[in-house]
Amino acid sequence: MKRRDFIRLTAASAGASLIVPTISWAEEAKPVSPSQDIYYTKEASGRWAGKAATHVPVIEVTKAEGSATVKITTPHEMKGYEHYIVKHVLLDKNYKFLDEHLFDPTKETLAVSSYTLKDYSGTVYALSTCNKHDLWLSSAEV
Repeated sequence: MKRRDFIRLTAASAGASLIVPTISWAEEAKPVSPSQDIYYTKEASGRWAGKAATHVPVIEVTKAEGSATVKITTPHEMKGYEHYIVKHVLLDKNYKFLDEHLFDPTKETLAVSSYTLKDYSGTVYALSTCNKHDLWLSSAEV
């Protein structure tokens, strides 16, 4: 075998050994959501299985001429600073910040917030943060 042929064969073998395992590994890999373990939903409660019922924000939309009222409720206990909903955040259809409400668990016994949106239509997203069980997301149409 000539020296140049040997070098070409060696280079080709090295390249193939890098590509083939990568292709077979990619076929086995499960798609991972970029939001996995950042926020949880009713359908994907992750490590907090069984907690969705009291942590997923419930969104109620009431429409009036030219505006809509969005009410967010998280059916969660407010046990002082021991265990409570820290805040609600309202996002638009592009996940841009619209408004938020911080809760004071020494004064508020329910995690309820309300927002007025003028001339808005489309999806809104509500985030609810629990001091022990992380961030939860739900959505509704306005």
